[in-house]
Amino acid sequence: MLKSVLFGVIFILCVSFVWGETQEEKIKKLEQRIEQLEKQLAAATSTTDSSGVQEIRRQLEILAAEVEKLRSGEEAETELDESKRKSLGLGSSAATVYTKKQGPSLAGYGEMLYENFDSETDAGAASGRTDQIDFVRAVVYFGYRFNERILFNSEIEFEHANTDLGGSVAVEFAHLDFAMNESITLRGGMVLLPMGLINEFHEPNSYLGTHRPLTENVIIPTTWRENGAGFVGSHGIFNYRGYVVAGLNAANFTSSGLRSGRQSGARSKLGDPAFVGRLDVNPSPGIVVGGSFFAGNSIVFGTTAADIDVPTRIREFHGEFKRHGLQVRGLFAHASLDDVDELNDFLGLTGSSSVGESMNGGYIEAGYNILAGKGEHSLTPYIRYESVDTQSEVPSGFLRNPARDQSLWTVGLEYKPISNIVVKADYIAFDNKANTGVDQFSILLGYSF
Repeated sequence: MLKSVLFGVIFILCVSFVWGETQEEKIKKLEQRIEQLEKQLAAATSTTDSSGVQEIRRQLEILAAEVEKLRSGEEAETELDESKRKSLGLGSSAATVYTKKQGPSLAGYGEMLYENFDSETDAGAASGRTDQIDFVRAVVYFGYRFNERILFNSEIEFEHANTDLGGSVAVEFAHLDFAMNESITLRGGMVLLPMGLINEFHEPNSYLGTHRPLTENVIIPTTWRENGAGFVGSHGIFNYRGYVVAGLNAANFTSSGLRSGRQSGARSKLGDPAFVGRLDVNPSPGIVVGGSFFAGNSIVFGTTAADIDVPTRIREFHGEFKRHGLQVRGLFAHASLDDVDELNDFLGLTGSSSVGESMNGGYIEAGYNILAGKGEHSLTPYIRYESVDTQSEVPSGFLRNPARDQSLWTVGLEYKPISNIVVKADYIAFDNKANTGVDQFSILLGYSF
């Protein structure tokens, strides 16, 4: 069934040019209306109905101004508000191409991170961690707008500064958008999966903390991207997105979560397509509540065990409140996997090394800009509590590893001299049931443009 849905989405993308109006079509319709009004004006001037003549002239002036605006491209160069950007599933810099009339666009972001680790674990053993400073990523967004309906957008990421020293270069997303109307845009290519609060909106000045939440790393495996096709859109207070994509590779699942199962669009195997969907409700500015769902068979790829699949479902619920300098948001995620005992046997996992049948994680955080209303700069103390367990349930005959049952307290301070530049510092108290947690202090310097 999912394969049929995928082919249907691809077909819709191919015929999408038939639907909607191009700018030229809008101009043509307006000119036809002007021609009709001019005929009415000629007929009306031969009568004594002066009020009718004035009304026709008024309509002609409005339509003529509209045609001139469309021809000059005035409407195309526009700023996107936060609600519109989020309905597209893109951060502020990632959405740059949508503000253009036509042609190329360039944007980006980057971040450098200093990490200072405690020398001992919670149990008093040597942590073995070495302090480090890393240019975590430098990202370039490149886009091209062909016309008002069709555009290309992409994110190219350079991680850890040097490919000879463990760094990498990767496509984070690259897709074509076909705007059908005000409510629906079709999208195809490598897409960011619309799950959680971070996966789509991961620019460093868009979230609190020097590190992305652990829940949105091991359960929602941020940054999660995959090849596929679907739609994005909004209507009234609702934002929605849905894609058919390649699924996860179960051969790389571990007791620590799903992150290694990402195929990331690199020759992704398509045993069974997966579906991911999201719905957000924006009842008023600054308030968002919503959820998302992923479902698909995670196949054991790259082995001779092509008949082993692990039905995988991930669901999450989130909410956000931003008003008068206060920002509060929270998220809960749950993943459930079937046939994990069969997967464990194939992977040779025993004892407490089992992949989790059930995984739970969630966090709540709050920050308050104490400089709100005093210019563009901001100073925001923040706090986050998070709990994650990637083995909340394991198959019969296996054991839970207490190190996978984790909790984190993060306390920090964020300063933005302007909205595009951020400096953050925080302390993370990292605990787990095995008492092997290592606390750390971190400083992050980030930018976007």
